[in-house]
Amino acid sequence: MWQVRKSKTASTEADQQTNTVEQQRLMTVGDAGAFNKRDERTELKVELHQRLLNLINLSALDSMSRSQIEAETGAIIHEELAKQNHALNQSERKQLVADVLDELLGLGPLEPLLKDPTITDILVNGHSRVFVERYGVLEPSPVRFKDEKHLIRIIQKIVSAVGRRIDESSPMVDARLADGSRVNAVVPPLALDGSLLSIRKFARVPIGLDRLIEIGSVPAQVAEVMKAVVGSRRNVLISGGTGSGKTTMLNAMSAFIDGRERIVTIEDSAELQLQQEHVVRLETRPPNIEGKGEIAQRDLVKNALRMRPDRIILGEVRAGEAFDMLQAMNTGHDGSMTTVHANTARDALSRVEQMIGMSGVDVPPRSARAQIASAINVVIQVGRLSDGRRKLLSLSELTGMEGDVVTMQEIFRFRQSGVNSDGQVQGRFEATGIRPRFMDQVAAHGISLSTDLFRPDAKFD
Repeated sequence: MWQVRKSKTASTEADQQTNTVEQQRLMTVGDAGAFNKRDERTELKVELHQRLLNLINLSALDSMSRSQIEAETGAIIHEELAKQNHALNQSERKQLVADVLDELLGLGPLEPLLKDPTITDILVNGHSRVFVERYGVLEPSPVRFKDEKHLIRIIQKIVSAVGRRIDESSPMVDARLADGSRVNAVVPPLALDGSLLSIRKFARVPIGLDRLIEIGSVPAQVAEVMKAVVGSRRNVLISGGTGSGKTTMLNAMSAFIDGRERIVTIEDSAELQLQQEHVVRLETRPPNIEGKGEIAQRDLVKNALRMRPDRIILGEVRAGEAFDMLQAMNTGHDGSMTTVHANTARDALSRVEQMIGMSGVDVPPRSARAQIASAINVVIQVGRLSDGRRKLLSLSELTGMEGDVVTMQEIFRFRQSGVNSDGQVQGRFEATGIRPRFMDQVAAHGISLSTDLFRPDAKFD
């Protein structure tokens, strides 16, 4: 039998402390008389969690499975509930044990939300207000934290797991969960009404192009062209607004990279889920408490060039690393991919040009555009429609320069025709009738692609 309980002396001291806490809690509840059942259970859960921390041997937990921990700590919890004479039925006790284990081993109140496959975003606006996104629609959640300290403790648990920190001197942080879900947290003094936590969940099973076809985000015919773009080693820029599905699209397209190639991924917070065997993952590092030791994306891009990559995948370009990424695309790392925040394909090129100016290298505007025109082959624009669905909006090809302007031709586009009575956006994908220039490279790589896909009358549902 595993022994998670501490010595009797330590437990006795903990008993005295808990009795005092319990008396204070009962006095508070009695005086206020306004706690509802959920608030009482939240308070009881956090109290039992603190009680367990005093009673159990935390070092023993590392060598035990969740079922073993549940069996032993469950018995301790039942004992404590019996001592305090709480009127809970069997179902409520079982749920309370699960909640306390989530506090002990997981992320407390967030655990049920993280386990719910229908939830894509979790938004915490202070300890008493939690919202979730389901199927593109925001809705309030009954989940609550006991108080601000409880919420900050959970945030600290998240960021410390990936070697980052958050406090008054560094009140804003980007991090990730173990499954790759993206996390952003802001605490006071920046957050005026309580700490803020945003979690963009990642699917446990990566979403591939087949799934995007199934849900109507990408037509099967356009997906064939996208596979050919990756297979023929064209450099791709994926553009879109916040929450439009850029990283999901990048993940889906990366699945068609040849497994024999060496891929280097560079991200601020590691969230890409590449399935190939030869993947080297790099992640930036924030400055330490003394303001030193920062490793930026640009440093990692420069270092990646010395790692013999076949392709470089940059999670998102935000600043001067855009210049180094274009250099890499122009110097033999064909088939590289990255994403950028922009509302249209043309805006994406303007954003990249602005980022080149942030590199600290004095590059004339015409030279910067020439770099963009020669480095990037395909721009894929994704968007989030008014009904919450994410969709491919256009696929465009860069064709060179005309004077000081980067020339670009749209190959496919989504044409919106209206909105139905249920609020769902109506529309169809269509070909513009332009045969892309990359067809020659597609054929050179032995990939067969029907020219009928590009007929001006071709429409796809």
